[in-house]
Amino acid sequence: MSLRICILETDILRPEFIDHYQGYGQMFKRLFSQQPIPAEFTIYNVVNGEYPSDDEVFDAYLVTGSKADSFGTDPWIQTLKEYLLTRYERGDKLLGVCFGHQLLALLLGGKSERATKGWGVGTHQYTLAAKAPWMSPVVEDLTLLISHQDQVTALPENATVVASSEFCPFAAYHINDQVLCFQGHPEFIHDYSRALLDLRQEHLGEQVYNKGIASLEHDHHGKTVAEWMMRFVANKPEAKAL
Repeated sequence: MSLRICILETDILRPEFIDHYQGYGQMFKRLFSQQPIPAEFTIYNVVNGEYPSDDEVFDAYLVTGSKADSFGTDPWIQTLKEYLLTRYERGDKLLGVCFGHQLLALLLGGKSERATKGWGVGTHQYTLAAKAPWMSPVVEDLTLLISHQDQVTALPENATVVASSEFCPFAAYHINDQVLCFQGHPEFIHDYSRALLDLRQEHLGEQVYNKGIASLEHDHHGKTVAEWMMRFVANKPEAKAL
């Protein structure tokens, strides 16, 4: 039986990217099709006010990345926060990536803000700080494509760090069996990361841009994280071994 995942898409791609990449929801659908756990995905663009009807049932809700700030005051962000808080209070499983990772941390008692260390771009490596049954396949450390100038600077009280680096101490976290979030972008591919770097080259400055481009020579664990996410959703606390 397939898992049913609701993708809450929190951005509209720049016009020059739409033909090739469609949107973050489609990027996630392509990513998750490469992992072994059967799952079905429905995309709702919350920037445009799209949400599931009350009678639709999902196994988890995934909040995507966005060019918006998680601490922004746009009406659609406030609406999304209210929606996610309701889902959390109902016990639904929540997944977050980049903007979603920061928004859920902020919503549940943590802090997200503009990073003092500046932009994180290209491929980035993290140390794994926790082990869990859903973290299969096992990897020694975690490498993901990133593109962010904001970070989670304080976790919610009941959160556990999953991955960290000196640049980004709270790069991934989970809250019990209900919330799992990553700062990095498992759904990105190298070509999209390169396109973002080229778009922001002047803003980033030559040093950050060149380092980011050079880092794209390295592979990343996007497919691994996709599988972790689906195992996290499929994991039933009552089914744990004694």
